Amino acid sequence: MSGGPPRGLPSTGPHSLLDMPHPLAGSSSEEAVGGDSTPSPDLLTARSFGDKDLILPNGGTPAGTSSPASSSSLLNRLQLDDDIDGETRDLFVTVDDPKKHVCTMETYITYRITTKSTRVEFDLPEYSVRRRYQDFDWLRNKLEESQPTHLIPPLPEKFVVKGVVDRFSEEFVETRRKALDKFLKRITDHPVLSFNEHFNVFLTAKDLNAYKKQGMALLTRVGESVKHVTGGYKLRSRPLEFAAIGDYLDTFALKLGTIDRIAQRIIKEEIEYLVELREYGPVYSTWSALEGELSEPLEGVSACIGNCSTALEELTDDMTEDFLPVLREYILYSDSMKSVLKKRDQVQAEYEAKLEAVALRKEDRPKVPADVEKCQDRMECFNADLKADMERWQSNKRQDFRQLLMGMADKNIQYYEKCLMAWESIIPLLQEKQEAK
Repeated sequence: MSGGPPRGLPSTGPHSLLDMPHPLAGSSSEEAVGGDSTPSPDLLTARSFGDKDLILPNGGTPAGTSSPASSSSLLNRLQLDDDIDGETRDLFVTVDDPKKHVCTMETYITYRITTKSTRVEFDLPEYSVRRRYQDFDWLRNKLEESQPTHLIPPLPEKFVVKGVVDRFSEEFVETRRKALDKFLKRITDHPVLSFNEHFNVFLTAKDLNAYKKQGMALLTRVGESVKHVTGGYKLRSRPLEFAAIGDYLDTFALKLGTIDRIAQRIIKEEIEYLVELREYGPVYSTWSALEGELSEPLEGVSACIGNCSTALEELTDDMTEDFLPVLREYILYSDSMKSVLKKRDQVQAEYEAKLEAVALRKEDRPKVPADVEKCQDRMECFNADLKADMERWQSNKRQDFRQLLMGMADKNIQYYEKCLMAWESIIPLLQEKQEAK
């Protein structure tokens, strides 16, 4: 265990913090930290209760808005904005070494989580713990509770169809390991989620079950208020920018779902074709034993079909292990974003109702109650965090899909090149027989 600076480990997400938009864009750092914060013009208008026209908020992001995550989350953001070269990354997490555990009551897989960090929140420079899937699920639930305004990365689906997928097979375990590794790296790359106390416990606690039983982390005030918002408030309409986000997510999920279904059918047909090829090739080999001059060319065709079968098997494996998991992750990601968007709508609806109640009072200039101001702060927090996370998600999506499509193109090129080389190898055999005649 070394006390020096941590060694860089592979990580997903944006490589440059220049691509990471600040949720408080439009205000200076002095204003954000301690200066006089000025609400957006729309909110100023909404607060002018003496005017007859009541203007409800349109989701503008005011200066000085702080995340509900913790008292230091705003400073964390500002520090990350200053690290524009991305060379001061101080937290590295990897998931590896899956192990099968067979107990009397159940059988399950655990994964080794290795953490290296120079942050003051960590007592040691390096940790190594083992976690099972339900521990990852616990972490995600806690992040959703304590960070209701943020987009929490999705986990791979827990349940598989028995008899169709063997959840203890090497292929399935490796696919899940990659997905869990990506899940933690998404959190690690986030300027707020990576400082969450539950995440720290998940990475460092030797006995995580003790913390689960204690229910150690309490919800933040914003988390509590969002959690207890009921359906008694009805949203008039989403602000245009959030309505556009909702429309995009609906279309995006629909397109990816269609691609996923078609891709699965293609893979299924390729596997069926592969079975036929494996029966098809040997027929030429057994036939060659009956022939004289055609024996060598027939053996060549058999070998050619065998090479094509191997190439197709590699292509199918690549599609199953690399292509489909990314599609499914982003389908789940869109569901997570829709959930945060719905929470934001609930807070706006509550704010609108309370704002109207104040405006209807028979006073010339009624005073704004504290609960209305708190509700407005929650809504502004949602607006800032949701927009920042949406831009970060879009940046990651562009990077991930460029890499995915480039890999898919490369794998298909390799497959067809191997098939071409296999069939071209037969031509000389046939030409030699013709020249001999």
